[in-house]
This record gives sequence, C-alpha cells and structure tokens, in this order.
Amino acid sequence: MDLKQIEHFLAAADEQHFTRAARRMNIVQSGLSASIRALEQELGAPLFIRTTRKVELTVAGRVFYEKAQNLINGAKEARQAVAAISGLQRGSLSIGTCSSLNAFFDLSLLLGEFHALHPGIEIQLCHSTATGLMEQVKVGRMDVAFLPLYEKSEDISTSPIAADNLVIAHPIGDSLEGRTAVSLHDLGEKTFVDFQQDKGTRRIVDQAFAGMNITRKTALEVGDVQVLLDLVARGFGIALVPRTFATARAAVGSMPQIGIATLSPPEIRWELVAAVNGKCDAAHARNPAVAAFVDVLKKVRSDRRQFLVAHQNLLRSANACLVDIEGDRSRRERHTDNM
Repeated sequence: MDLKQIEHFLAAADEQHFTRAARRMNIVQSGLSASIRALEQELGAPLFIRTTRKVELTVAGRVFYEKAQNLINGAKEARQAVAAISGLQRGSLSIGTCSSLNAFFDLSLLLGEFHALHPGIEIQLCHSTATGLMEQVKVGRMDVAFLPLYEKSEDISTSPIAADNLVIAHPIGDSLEGRTAVSLHDLGEKTFVDFQQDKGTRRIVDQAFAGMNITRKTALEVGDVQVLLDLVARGFGIALVPRTFATARAAVGSMPQIGIATLSPPEIRWELVAAVNGKCDAAHARNPAVAAFVDVLKKVRSDRRQFLVAHQNLLRSANACLVDIEGDRSRRERHTDNM
C-alpha cells in the first residue's frame, strides 16, 4: 500500500466515477482502476460496488475511507513540517561554547544576527569543556561547538575562528622574567598552575610536552583562566596560556601583576574553531539550521570590524601596556645600574 493508491481510492470515492477520478488525478482510467484493484487485493476486501453508471463504497470501503483521509492528512502535515524545517521556518540549533572565549569573538553578535534572520529556529546554548563539547558533537547531540582544537578527528569538521600562540605567564621576579626564547626543556623543572585536564588548552600543553618526552609538575588545576592567572601572580607557579589572555591581564593592571615570557620556535599554536559533526555537507543535511548558521558565521567573520573588533582593541591596548611596562622596567634597571 502506498500513498498514491490511497489518493486514487479517495478520488474515486469522492467522484463516485472512475473516469472523473482518473481525470482529477491526471492519469488514465485503466491506471487508476489497476491501482485500486491492487489496493483491494492487499486489503483482502472489495472497496467499491461497481456499476456501469457509477461506483459506490462497500461497508469495508466506508470504514477505510475515514482512515485513508487521516493517512493523507497526516502525510500532508508531515510534508509541511519537513518543508518548514528545510525552509528554516521552524527547528532547533544546539550550540556549545567554552568559557572565556569572548576575548576572541562576539558570540552574542553572531547569535543575534542568526536570530534576526531565522526567528523560528530555537537556539539552545550550552557551556562546557572542550573535551565534553567535542564528544557531544561527535555523537550528534550538539550541532555546533566553539572550542580550542586539541585533536583532529574524521568525525569532526572544523572552521577556524581565531588563532594565538601560547606564552608563559609567570610571577614577577621569576627567573623567566624578560626572556623571549624559552624552550620547553627549560620549563621541565618549573611548577605549573594548569587548567583542568578536560580543558582544550590543557590538552594542547600536555601534548606539546609529551611530544618532547618532558615531564613537569602541576601544583594546582583550575577551570577559569582568571583564577589561573591570579594564582600565577601570587607565586603558585607558571602557566602556558594564549597570549591574548596574558596580555589582557597585563593591560588592566591587576594586582599582583604577572610577567610574560615567550617560547622559542616552534611556538605552541592555539586555535579556536567552530566544530560540526562529520563532513560539513552531512551535518548540513542532518539539520538545515547548521548550514544557515555557518553562512551567518562566514558573513560575520568577513566583517572583521564587527566580529573581532573587541579582540583587536584588546590586543592593541595590551601591547601598548606591555611596551610601557617594559620601558619602565628598563628605566628602573638603568637607574639601578647607575647607582
């Protein structure tokens, strides 16, 4: 039994004439008659009393007529629902993000742009760790996740959002102060304040040290970058963090302050990405809202003045602050030497 057979049956029942029903369905009469006979054979009962002038429903036909109408109406509603999803008139989009990423892009701007274009799409926003978000995207429980890329996987397709280098945040007066080409081997004897192990940045740092077969000591593990930098400033250890976070801390002049040292080449690259399940085309096919969101993401990213203005302004002020700090430090050192 298929929907066409049911539509043919309903047309014949409404018209009470096979010729008129065939004309209504835009097929030849023999085709309509064959379709209805096949339906009767499948149901195991005659649906019509056929005469030379008209056709009438049998008792079985009258019972089937009501059910057939429900089937056709249900199919029509199903088509409309799918069309609404495909046309982005309704649907849902689940988005995940890690904490402290607002330094790199304006998520509220991105969500606002998408909502303005597709108000019928329900947005579900979730905050979690990079590893948690990655797992949810892999198994299809989340449509899009913004996270630091700590591994590449065939199950994940990514689009770059922003990139940074990791730098060494250290307490003022530490032996690393003023150094600009520190190797990972030089850090082997240092005590670290680290992110928790399910954080993307922690995974990146661990992989870098493991790749060089270097062990290190972690004194404290935290989940928030500002808490981490506070602990570094108070002498609990050093930390490897994206330059943006370190320079932002230096820019605002928080007390106690931190120092910043840089790694020797090759530096450890930190990349923020938008991750979707599998190949992009497959993810878009599973949920058309994903394709629409990625389109908005590309549009907003192309307007760098909107998307990264906060990030760029932050870097400018932070770099200017660092220049002032280094200048003051040099002047103090020269004054001390003259004394």
